[in-house]
Amino acid sequence: MTKQRSLKLRVRERMERTGETYSTAHRVITSRRPVRREPGLVPSYPGGGPAVHRESALVQRLLASAGVELSEAMACGLGGGIGFMYAVFEYKQAPHPLLTFVTQHHPRPWAEEVAENLGLELQVRTSSAAPAALGKLDALLSAGTPALLTVGKAGLPWHEGVDPMEAYDPYDVVVAGKDGDAYLVDDCGESLERASAAELGRAWSLHKKGRFAVRTFAVPEGGPKDTATAVRSAVRSAVSTTVAHMTGPVLGNAFDVNFGLSGIEKWAAEVADVRTKRGWRARFGAPAAFRHAMGRVVDCFTSQYGSPGATRPLYAEFLREADAATPLDLDAAAGAAAASARLWEEVVAVAAAADEPEAAFTAIGALAERLVAAERRLVERLEAAIAA
Repeated sequence: MTKQRSLKLRVRERMERTGETYSTAHRVITSRRPVRREPGLVPSYPGGGPAVHRESALVQRLLASAGVELSEAMACGLGGGIGFMYAVFEYKQAPHPLLTFVTQHHPRPWAEEVAENLGLELQVRTSSAAPAALGKLDALLSAGTPALLTVGKAGLPWHEGVDPMEAYDPYDVVVAGKDGDAYLVDDCGESLERASAAELGRAWSLHKKGRFAVRTFAVPEGGPKDTATAVRSAVRSAVSTTVAHMTGPVLGNAFDVNFGLSGIEKWAAEVADVRTKRGWRARFGAPAAFRHAMGRVVDCFTSQYGSPGATRPLYAEFLREADAATPLDLDAAAGAAAASARLWEEVVAVAAAADEPEAAFTAIGALAERLVAAERRLVERLEAAIAA
């Protein structure tokens, strides 16, 4: 059984025991498990362990190793925080349409966004082949410097049965150090994973456009910057980016209709559509397609390309922290993010329990309509905060 399937079973067991929603149970299990650290092996690394949002946690830990301390919520917000993308792909070889959502800032890599907002240098070393890249990585690890790598998830030996939709997507991990010949990899599991040079090189090579990039945060001359000062100037820029990507354009082409508020409106319209072939009843009404769609709703609104509650609970936490740390008045926006999060969690609860298309689509469609309004309120609150 894969780790992901095991996690889902544990989430559903907790739901039955506590009466919590899927998103709430998922968040509790993934955020409260004890962190197993290995300080004897990697003294310079702050430790692995479960995270609410993978990308934010990995950047947070990499920053901590460079002397810059942030919370996971702050790393989330400074990485662009929330976003939205909705897409349905149809291929002749696929038995039904394939559905995906992204609920985090997208598509710029998290580490790049955080570095720019904090005024830090993200050093990138590239290679044309795995052996040369592993040599550069080894040199950094020997100096006590962990590194961020982007790999293909399907190549990591501890991931089994990876969904073909995600097998070759860019997937970040931090290589924290080595234990003999084994690389110690932080993948936000319960402890650091181990990979041989061959295994790591194979996973690395699956990210075809990555040029075997090794990313590290450079510590400024004279030591790390004052974090509080850096955060005060970074929050406005980060929130502005979030607003820009929620209101568009993002890519500057026709696909932008799938992003941000327009993407949420498009999703709501297609779930409610009972007449055309673009509606969910036509696309996902058959048994296998329905199971796929409900599974993707659960996965994408809890763990894939985001975090529980469509990333909104963690973003609300960021806004509350930023409200206390900066002159910006972000309290109303934090409340709007929390309100929106509850609706996203209701969507997950419906999908997790769904056993019949018409009832599920009707319920999700009604929630999607409410989310269109809730997300508009959230963006308006964010706009007001940065305009003041």
